[in-house]
Amino acid sequence: MTAHDAGSILVVDDDAAMLKTYAAILPAAGFSVRTASNGKEALALLASPCDAVLSDIHMPGLDGLALLKRVRQLDLDLQVVLITGEPNVETAIKAVEFGALRYLTKPVTASTVVQTMADAVTMTRLSRTKREALAVLGGNEQELGDRAALEVAFDALLPRLRMAYQPIVDWRARRVWAYEALIRVDAGRLREPTLIVAAAERLDRTHELGRLVRATIANDLAAVPLPPDVHLFVNLHPTELLDPHVGGPMDPLISHASRTVYEITERKPIRSLDAVRPAIARLKRSGFRIAVDDLGAGSAGLSMFAAIEPNVMKIDISLIRHIDESVTMQRVVRSLIELGRDLRITDVIVEGIETVSERDTSAMLGADLMQGFLFGRAEPPFAKADGAVEQGET
Repeated sequence: MTAHDAGSILVVDDDAAMLKTYAAILPAAGFSVRTASNGKEALALLASPCDAVLSDIHMPGLDGLALLKRVRQLDLDLQVVLITGEPNVETAIKAVEFGALRYLTKPVTASTVVQTMADAVTMTRLSRTKREALAVLGGNEQELGDRAALEVAFDALLPRLRMAYQPIVDWRARRVWAYEALIRVDAGRLREPTLIVAAAERLDRTHELGRLVRATIANDLAAVPLPPDVHLFVNLHPTELLDPHVGGPMDPLISHASRTVYEITERKPIRSLDAVRPAIARLKRSGFRIAVDDLGAGSAGLSMFAAIEPNVMKIDISLIRHIDESVTMQRVVRSLIELGRDLRITDVIVEGIETVSERDTSAMLGADLMQGFLFGRAEPPFAKADGAVEQGET
């Protein structure tokens, strides 16, 4: 077995004698080995790829647990084995929480070290291969990794979360009518909004994410006030309807309720309509309005409309893309707009307008409110307030 076949291992230990021992045992088994005497040095070496990490826990400065947490922020696939001469329950629990593959107690036999690191390399390669396959197949929400790694990545993104705002225009009046607040994270493993929401779902932390989003929006409004006639759309995961903070006195947007529209996507099923009816009533009593988002892309039926009684509906981009070329789509969208009026839904928005032809066709079908790249992308707070409509002009 060649060193290339066996894999590359980074060994981290502040004991020079132990480093020398590992540097003899592992290459003899076919591994290529790099060594670091502390966690900080190890992080610098991780700039070059490796297949597994073997690290002592107790080291000055950045110890093994802190190193493991940093590795999880950088790479969800890279397997880490922790080793210690001073085992205790607390470090063992944290090792599991942060996603260590194994927790070894010194002294460890050479054969155990070799077999454990061989398993670690295999698991890293398997995880990376699965991720590549999922990327090809388009299964990005399955790229989240195991729960322990996901917890670390999710914790890391929360301090970096910010909001960007995409304009929604009243095309007939030629003005910005609203902005939709959208999650953005500029660095880290979880940057795509769909992955962030999927991670929150898997970790049962949708309430925590939603509370942070609303607090961030409230801070943005305090820093850059919106004109009084401009609305604000905020996405609300269906499970957040069961969060008592939403729509109540603890909602950071309660003072902006008269201009805030909470969007509930049709893509995510509401498991119990009876359970969410009190929350919908609370939101409306507080002055918030409700929108059904992604209409046409999900599975919600008339029962959802009956429970929510939305004030606004948003027609999904999948029905708008190339609508100027499809008589069938035009018929469907016209019917949805008319349905909204029949249901006394005051505002209907078409999403995903990217071309002048899509804009003009939507207007011909009766749509006044429009959103899409033609009018502006999501930007820092309200940056396009003066230019969004002009950007959509011919």
